[in-house]
Amino acid sequence: MNGHGSNDFFNLIVFLVSAVICVPLSKKFGLGSILGYLIAGVIIGPHGIKLISNVQETMHLSEFGVVLFMFIIGLELNPRKLWSLRIPIFGMGTAQVVLNTLVFTGISYFIGMSLPASILIGMAFSLSSTAMGLQILNERNSTTTAAGNANFSILLFQDIAVIAMLSILPLLADGKAAASTDVKIVNFVKTVVIILSVLVAGRLLLRPLLRFIASIHLREIFTAFSLLLVMSMAFLMQYLDISMALGAFLGGVLLADSEYRHALETDIEPFKGLLLGLFFISVGMSVNLKIIFESPLLIFGCVLGSFALKTAIHFVVGYIFKLPKSQLTFFSLVIAQVGEFAFVILGAAAGLNIFDTTTGETLITIVALTLLATPLVVFFYDRIIARFFEKSREVEPDIIEEQENPVIIAGFGRYGQIIGRLLYANKITATVLDHEPDQIELLRRFGFKVYYGDATRLDLLESAGIRKAQVLVVAIDNVDDNLKLVRLAKEHFPHLKIYARARNIQHVYDLIDQDIDGIERETFEASLKMGVDVLRGLGWSAYESVKRAQMFRRHNLEVIKDMHSKRKNEKEFMAKARQAREDLEKMFEEENQLRTQPGSGWDI
Repeated sequence: MNGHGSNDFFNLIVFLVSAVICVPLSKKFGLGSILGYLIAGVIIGPHGIKLISNVQETMHLSEFGVVLFMFIIGLELNPRKLWSLRIPIFGMGTAQVVLNTLVFTGISYFIGMSLPASILIGMAFSLSSTAMGLQILNERNSTTTAAGNANFSILLFQDIAVIAMLSILPLLADGKAAASTDVKIVNFVKTVVIILSVLVAGRLLLRPLLRFIASIHLREIFTAFSLLLVMSMAFLMQYLDISMALGAFLGGVLLADSEYRHALETDIEPFKGLLLGLFFISVGMSVNLKIIFESPLLIFGCVLGSFALKTAIHFVVGYIFKLPKSQLTFFSLVIAQVGEFAFVILGAAAGLNIFDTTTGETLITIVALTLLATPLVVFFYDRIIARFFEKSREVEPDIIEEQENPVIIAGFGRYGQIIGRLLYANKITATVLDHEPDQIELLRRFGFKVYYGDATRLDLLESAGIRKAQVLVVAIDNVDDNLKLVRLAKEHFPHLKIYARARNIQHVYDLIDQDIDGIERETFEASLKMGVDVLRGLGWSAYESVKRAQMFRRHNLEVIKDMHSKRKNEKEFMAKARQAREDLEKMFEEENQLRTQPGSGWDI
């Protein structure tokens, strides 16, 4: 093995050893995995014990972890759901970026920086860390809360805003670095055309291509193609001087409603986890301890000041956009750090001579320290601030013992509420587990025993009295959490009857695999009822309308059972789908010949 390969192998061992030691210790002390990775980077980096010196090379490699992370996030957001988030993305996102940029630009100019340097610092410090923010939300199962949706929307808008920021950078340099207006317009039009072409081509070609790859039935080839897909989208966006993470996110969105979404996510998840850990290690490696020791008051003052300013600005933005008051603090803190794209902007600025090398290194150290401080701030929030907010919501264990409610409802959104109200109307008490705290006091006044928290936690289920309950209703909106709770309940509480809400057909298949007592698609019955009303509106009798709906219902349930047994074989699955459509058409054709005239039969 040559010297270069041996050196790479040594670096890999150093990364793994440092992560294996630091991350479990950090988790053990309740500080989370992210801080463990960051500390590992500080220790092994060029400003620590110098086991690894090339920070930039490591950072470039580790950025692919963020890219994979954004692809998986994109897989969770089909275009319709993404469209539903347009107001928080462009409303809250614009407000957050503009306000932070103005504030930090003003402060930088006030302390004596040049106007171009001040604008650049304002843009860089307006950004937050997509990798860290989403990781914190995932670790706390907070991605579906109001604060989680707001954080995600802002982070996504920032990834878009980076495009504009990078295009502005040459204008802040001297005249030689600045491109002409005509060239910029041409580049902008070219970028828009390429992105639109990618979106259209991806929509038309990706699924047939994935279907062909899947038909080969070689798992490693499917995994290789999954990685190739993400890397290609990221490379194209990088070629256009656009965020690689944004390109990967768009690729995920294109496949969010495809039948291969879960397979893609499963194949990419291990790579994402390792590379994301490497990213946090590389951030830790960029902390310049020498600069900190030379000017500790200045550095830590800037870190604390930027954190405080961004938290205050986010609090105002969240308040204006009517986020729940109980979630405002958490929302503000999660994105209060300066993000990884600031490294890109500050690095580009150094090449344009907007400020000197010492200033650039100082700013990069401040950015790295805000990232390092975020897990500590969130830890402080969990241990002190969150407990203060939730103190009035705590329930004594002896009250839990006295309740012994026969039904536990996990998830109390619009679906769970209807079930809960039906039980309440019939004097059946239920314990409710929900992740949104704002409705809890109202529900308690009507006799529900409500707990705020993650329903997939075993200790919370125990506290809610699940061992003495008879029925568990899983009405959680998030498909992954829904299935996680079903599996947990099946494993630990076999006596329970489990009834689960299903979001879509794929979810139905996954729930059938768990062999639970009842599965209900959230829109199926309501759609059938409206179908009956439409037939009535066309003049059909109530008898004929209901009869046709019941025929369709029985046929659909039979098809689902049959399709479930064949879903592992794509060829048989597609053949059965075609046969099912033909059978349904034939059944209705025969029924049409026997159907009585409108108005005959019973009517109501």
